[in-house]
Amino acid sequence: MGTTAAGAAQIRIGVSGWRYAPWRGVFYPEGLAQARELAFAARQFPVLELNGSFYSLQRPHSWDAWAQATPPGFVFTVKAPRFITHMLRLREPRAAVANFFASGLFALGPKLGPILWQLPPTLPFDAGTLEGFLRLLPHDTAQAAALAREREPRMRGRERLEPPAPPCRIRHALEVRHASFATPECIAQLRRHGVALVVADTAGRWPELGDVTADFVYLRLHGAQQLYASGYSEAQIERWAGRIRAWHRGAAPRGMALAGPAARAPAAPPGGRDVFCFFDNTEKLHAPENALHLARALRLDPATLRPAAR
Repeated sequence: MGTTAAGAAQIRIGVSGWRYAPWRGVFYPEGLAQARELAFAARQFPVLELNGSFYSLQRPHSWDAWAQATPPGFVFTVKAPRFITHMLRLREPRAAVANFFASGLFALGPKLGPILWQLPPTLPFDAGTLEGFLRLLPHDTAQAAALAREREPRMRGRERLEPPAPPCRIRHALEVRHASFATPECIAQLRRHGVALVVADTAGRWPELGDVTADFVYLRLHGAQQLYASGYSEAQIERWAGRIRAWHRGAAPRGMALAGPAARAPAAPPGGRDVFCFFDNTEKLHAPENALHLARALRLDPATLRPAAR
C-alpha cells in the first residue's frame, strides 16, 4: 500500500486529524457540515492520521464511514490505542492488540496505511519489553486477522474479523518520547522487525532522530517553536522538503542526529522509499497551511505523489 502500481515510491503529506474548530470557516468553507469535513480534507490531502482510535476502540460502522467518505487512492494512517502504549506500557499487550485489529480496521481495505504507535514520555527503553511487542505485530492483514480472532469476549457484536482479499501489507511506525531510546540497540531492534522510527520535530522537547529503520519513513511535525501550536517558516519548510527528497530517493539527509550506524540502514526499495509526513501543529490553522506549503515545495504531482519532473 502507499505505492503506485508500478512500484515507484510516493511522498504523502497530510495532517494529524481533521476535526478542529479553528479550521471551520477558514480551511473548511463557511457552513460546511461537520459530517462532510473528512470528505473535504481528503480532497486536499492524500493521507490523514486517524486519531480517534488512540483514545478508544472504534466500531466497525465508523471505519466503514471513513472508508466511504474518502476517494480511491486515499490512505489513512491509524494511531494505535493509548491503552496499549500508555496504560499497558507495551507489557502483555496481546489481548489488547487483538481487540484493536478486531475493531474494524479491515473495512479500510487498501486505504489502510501504516499504524502509528506513540509511546509516552515517561516510558524508558527496555529491550525485552520492546522485543516482545515488536514480535507480536502483524505485517499483513491475514496475520492481523488471525490475531484478531483472539479478541476478548467483550468485543463480540462489535467486531470485524474478515480481512480484505487479497491480503494487504501492514506497516508500523514507533514514535518514542524518552531519551533512553536513542541507543544503537533500539535502532537495531526496529531494523530487525522492519518498524519505522518516527522522525518527530517537537520543538526540542523529545528526541529528534533521523535513523532509517524500515523501507519507508514516517515524520510528525508537531511545531517548530511551540508544541502543537506554532507554524513553520518558509525556510523551515524548505529544510524539511530537502530531507524528504533525500529519504525518498534512498539517501540520508545531512544534519540529522542518529542513534545507530547509518551504514546499517535498510536499503531503499528499487522505486525509492515511501515517505509519510504529518503536521500535528493543529491548535491553530498552521497544520493545513504548512502541509499544503510543503507539498508545493516538493512539487508533488497529484497523479503520482512523486516530485514532478523539473
